Amino acid sequence: MQRDYRDKKIIIIGAGSTGRSLARFFRTRGARVTLSDNRSADLLDNLDELELSGVKLDLGGHTHAVFIAADMVVVSTGVPLDIPVLDTCREHDVVVLGEVEIAWRELAGTMIAITGTNGKSTVTTLVGEMLKAWGKKVFVGGNLGTPLVDAVGCDYDWNVVELSSFQLETVEAFRPRYAMLLNVSEDHLDRYPDMASYLAAKARIFENLQDDDVAILNADDRLVMQAAEETRAGKICFSSQSVLETGMSLIDNKILWRWQGSEVFFPVDELQIRGRHNQENVMAAMIPLLLEGCPAEIVWSAAKSFTGLPHRMEFIGELCGTSWYNDSKGTNIGSVVKSLAGFEKPVVLIAGGKDKQGDLSALVDPIRDKVSHLVLIGAAAERMAEAFAGLTEIHRVGSMHEAVTLAARLSCLKSTVILSPGCSSFDMFKSFEERGQIFTREFRALNLHGKCSNGN
Repeated sequence: MQRDYRDKKIIIIGAGSTGRSLARFFRTRGARVTLSDNRSADLLDNLDELELSGVKLDLGGHTHAVFIAADMVVVSTGVPLDIPVLDTCREHDVVVLGEVEIAWRELAGTMIAITGTNGKSTVTTLVGEMLKAWGKKVFVGGNLGTPLVDAVGCDYDWNVVELSSFQLETVEAFRPRYAMLLNVSEDHLDRYPDMASYLAAKARIFENLQDDDVAILNADDRLVMQAAEETRAGKICFSSQSVLETGMSLIDNKILWRWQGSEVFFPVDELQIRGRHNQENVMAAMIPLLLEGCPAEIVWSAAKSFTGLPHRMEFIGELCGTSWYNDSKGTNIGSVVKSLAGFEKPVVLIAGGKDKQGDLSALVDPIRDKVSHLVLIGAAAERMAEAFAGLTEIHRVGSMHEAVTLAARLSCLKSTVILSPGCSSFDMFKSFEERGQIFTREFRALNLHGKCSNGN
């Protein structure tokens, strides 16, 4: 249902892509919009169009007097909720919401919402591909890229949205038809005081579900099941470790779907994406489609055709019998654990970056069992070297060029080189995308010149 924002004084915090989309959305509804950001104008792009449309700018900080006079404050993704100006808003009873809540109130179509520490972008994209193969008009976005508010007014059949914990912090009445929680492991502890707070944010995806909604859960993850304990929704699970009476299971290298007395098998060897974690991603993605009555052959055909996303266990090539993978999106320890699960020793692992202060102990066994050489870069290298001392050969380098060159020298026939940092990228790169692009470029430079230095 369309809301009336005419002449409402609305402040948007954050002048990135989401903030700009929100500004356009509210201006088309006749609101009096101010876009506020701590950054100065010279650090921001594409603001001229907004100013011409009547959007006011509050840059270089947040003017408290402007916020106190607002009817509503809308927070962009990633803006911490404990900044002083939001405390001021709460003291003056100013409504504070997030972009997802604003968009959800007016969206047409059925929503599938997906969150988790790892795999959510892959699952979101894959669900979208399956729905398109079924002939549906689909919006795919959210934390994945396109702001959800851009889908308002577009009359989609389905909205498939990736949600971060940050986005879920600001929901209020948000209620998807299907809510997925893929996994939970340590992440963003530079923002959350503890794991309980992080888990509570993820659990908000289930907060408003009713009896006829569906929670899709990873039965192998204790924290996932804990987060969904109180939901009223029906629960459908997937598992790669046990055979479920109802839901998705992995058994004898096949995916088994059991539902209402029927059984369907899907051979894992037909998938193009590698690793146990991607098998779990495929299982989760298929569940809402099959529940909605999409023929199994359409669902599986889309799954088989899917080659994965850039920087997420992306196969970038082979050099002298060694396979190379770009998993730059592996920005937390849990992600590295899942990436290594799909391979056997010897693996040359390139890791490190800006330290998120996560617990490194979960990587001890995988590194001992599978990693022949650990190449460390970035600010976290020292802490990681100390944590993994004695488990494998450890090397510290100062650049991605050095890391790739050394990895090529250390690798051997039928081994694997993986960039899976377990850290954010912001100490050395602008983003995980740039980090992955540079890794891939350095690899291709080696391959182009035939620089095989591992003796093969």
